[in-house]
Amino acid sequence: MAHWLVKSEPFKYSWEQFVKDKQTFWDGVRNYAARNNLRTMKKGDELFFYHSNEGLEIVGIAKVVKEAYQDPTTDEDAWVVVDLKPVRKLKKPVTLAQMKADKRLANMDLLRLGRLSVGKVTDEEWEVVLELAGEK
Repeated sequence: MAHWLVKSEPFKYSWEQFVKDKQTFWDGVRNYAARNNLRTMKKGDELFFYHSNEGLEIVGIAKVVKEAYQDPTTDEDAWVVVDLKPVRKLKKPVTLAQMKADKRLANMDLLRLGRLSVGKVTDEEWEVVLELAGEK
């Protein structure tokens, strides 16, 4: 199982709205690297849900429930979505500042590729973030 991180601006689509919706397709990705990450996702993969711009923190864990398919919000074949469902809110959100301060996360996509909206998370990074969230 692989791990990922998706970003959303809370005023556009918050964790709270995601939980209310119970499931969503992750659309609007218009960056090729992020799109390639969506294409790589497999059913059952887990991901962190990150509030960007305001909040700047990982707030929850979600799961891929349907693998990549054509983005229904565009006619362009280049873009795909995956279906996600929330798993649980983290005990404590993990802030961007906390992650930047932890040397074990120095190579994390979120920190190295700040504009990337869908990034990879290594198994080690996953465990470190869970530790910072009080989950371990």
